[in-house]
Amino acid sequence: MQSSDEARVLLGPLDSNARLIRQLYGVNVLARDGSLRLLGEAERVDAVREVLEWGLEGLRAGRPIATNDIANRLRGSPAVADGAAEVASVRPPSRRGHVRARTDGQEVYQRAMQEHEVVLAVGPAGTGKTFLAVAAAVEALKAGTVRRLVLARPAVEAGEKLGFLPGDFEEKVLPYLRPLYDSLQDLLEPRVYERYLETEVIEVCPLAYMRGRTLNDSFIILDEAQNTSVPQMMMFLTRMGEGSRVVVTGDPTQVDLPKNVRSGLADAVKRFRGVEGIGTVELTSKDVVRHPLVQRILHAYGARDA
Repeated sequence: MQSSDEARVLLGPLDSNARLIRQLYGVNVLARDGSLRLLGEAERVDAVREVLEWGLEGLRAGRPIATNDIANRLRGSPAVADGAAEVASVRPPSRRGHVRARTDGQEVYQRAMQEHEVVLAVGPAGTGKTFLAVAAAVEALKAGTVRRLVLARPAVEAGEKLGFLPGDFEEKVLPYLRPLYDSLQDLLEPRVYERYLETEVIEVCPLAYMRGRTLNDSFIILDEAQNTSVPQMMMFLTRMGEGSRVVVTGDPTQVDLPKNVRSGLADAVKRFRGVEGIGTVELTSKDVVRHPLVQRILHAYGARDA
């Protein structure tokens, strides 16, 4: 018999570990009154029970057992079939089908997010920097390797003054955050999307709201990072807590900062090159996956500037 709190840790946020068990082992988990019941083939049920009992013993012995510890143990079990492991690695379905790399640069980017805890991704508009980062974050959430997603953007004025926009502060910064919401809506079913936002499993916020926080077991994305200053970038990167991953995206050609302010993204790319655990990916116009004309537009602007 487990307590409700113990069962909650074992099953993960929004039953993410239960879904992972179903994906990897084909075993259904039923929770009632703090007890867990496993339904499936005997051999696979035994493998799942072994992992859950390991977690339960750790909790009762006072050892710190996190949700992602259970998830990692489930994936590492020799009872996981090769085909089932492949199912878990496929990116989450979206309205456009499964999210896959469409260029060599995007493939490098996806691999970097799998291999590094911090990734800096720079490149022009339309290369999928934000969308692929959000897709990786949603995948990590569904797999149970993180408990929440935090997506941030600097609210930097680009031709319009915030003071002249209608509404209170929240309403004024909403347009700056809209691209992040758009990516989430592409990747999640409407009911899941609403539930994640309501329960704060997913948080979308201005960069200024990150100050003073420590984010554990989170997938943290900073979008439009070219519009951060060096102190802001340092503040953001140091929010990273235990079990967290960070992706920073931006386009160095679209900086809206005052001319005397150095971009935190440009500084970070140079500062962290070669630092262990931090990956840097540079996408180019060859990686543009929007309308075919976008690639030609970028080439035209590049040729004119040159």
